[in-house]
Amino acid sequence: MQQYMSDKQRTIKKDVSLKGTGLHTGKDVKITFKPANENTGYTFRRTDIENQPEIKAIVDNVVGTSRSTVLQQNGASVATVEHVLSAIYGLGIDNLIIEIDGPETPILDGSSKIYVEKLIEAGIKEQNDNRKYFVVKNNISFTDSDTGTQITAYPAEELSLNVMIDYNSTVMGEQHASLVSLSEYQNEIAPCKTFVFLKELEVLLKNNQIKGGDLSNALVIVEKEFTQKEFDRIADLFHKDHQKYHGRGILNEQDMTFPNEPARHKLLDLLGDMALVGMRVKGKIFASKPGHFSNIQFVKKICKEVKKMQ
Repeated sequence: MQQYMSDKQRTIKKDVSLKGTGLHTGKDVKITFKPANENTGYTFRRTDIENQPEIKAIVDNVVGTSRSTVLQQNGASVATVEHVLSAIYGLGIDNLIIEIDGPETPILDGSSKIYVEKLIEAGIKEQNDNRKYFVVKNNISFTDSDTGTQITAYPAEELSLNVMIDYNSTVMGEQHASLVSLSEYQNEIAPCKTFVFLKELEVLLKNNQIKGGDLSNALVIVEKEFTQKEFDRIADLFHKDHQKYHGRGILNEQDMTFPNEPARHKLLDLLGDMALVGMRVKGKIFASKPGHFSNIQFVKKICKEVKKMQ
């Protein structure tokens, strides 16, 4: 990843596009990244809607956190923004226009890797203005006693993240992941796929979700024992070929990049949601059992402190 000595804002050098399928909608979509002016942040633009309404990627525009983060503004919305924003923030890009011709970003391989590759292909360039930072001076914490979630920001000179997840899973166990520096993001975090428990798939499908989900864009964790017949029935629901059931474990373990990939993916999600602060953050973040709802509540607490500065 290209490194910079100065601390100027950054955008990309040229337009780049890619196509894919929305995870929950199952609809094909094209997404185009375009350079943006200083101090404009991240802006989604719905090119499939009349007048091409824009949606600023800030926490005030979050309208949903069920299985993904959803933004809405000017009568338009865009869903599953966290993997895109994670890639943008992780690469040190400050200003970007993200054109999209559908209601949801493409899931691609379930990670941020392909987004990172496209943005690097576009080239990253420095702009004239200096970056703005929110520097954590006092601890900022969000706790959810119902889920056992806690996310806390501690004072530090640079941004780092530490994540712990625990789903009471005998397959995954308790997992930890950390990102000491954003310079490690491209290789250590971006390739990490989203994950789902096999027992959840049928429920999600019945709730009109994950229409674009398959074994190529998510790690599927088999926690309980199934019969081959049950296994085949679930494959039929997704219009997928039957596979031999091998018992408990990770169904597509060959697609894993790291043993603690689920925890790393939760860190990826957290970074994407933190992009909604609207400026860079300097602080040490510890997150226990994070999810999109808790991430957004935590970001809202940070933004309250940001507004006190202004």
